[in-house]
Amino acid sequence: METLVKRNGLFPTVNTFFDDFISRDLFDWNDKNFTAIGSNLPSVNLKETDDKLQVELAAPGMKKEDFKVEIENNMLMISSEIKQEKEETRKKDNYVRKEFNYQSFCRTFTLPEYIDESKVEASYKDGILHVDITKKENSMKKAHKTIAIK
Repeated sequence: METLVKRNGLFPTVNTFFDDFISRDLFDWNDKNFTAIGSNLPSVNLKETDDKLQVELAAPGMKKEDFKVEIENNMLMISSEIKQEKEETRKKDNYVRKEFNYQSFCRTFTLPEYIDESKVEASYKDGILHVDITKKENSMKKAHKTIAIK
């Protein structure tokens, strides 16, 4: 059973804001950082293996140059900002159309202490941004060994 927390007003108090920020779990699916289907934020899959953390962000129709991936102080930030403008003119009909589009997002994840910030790889293929973050050597699971009793 979860503890019921009452909050007053539109904005969280400073204490609850920092409590939420610090206590947020990377794999808490009920976290506000995760989105429901149909939202504007790209959906994310998170997976942990023995030697790395894997992040898959669904962003079809984008280019790898559209993304900014950063890690600082055990925080993974994936963001994008795209601005487009088109102008179409037909002098014959006095027709002018100007369309502009702005799209941006930022996803932030708190990473565990045992990741190696110097060993991060990102790639974009088939509409999916893949980010692989290697774990530190001392945090990787050791091979299972059975000890013979003498």
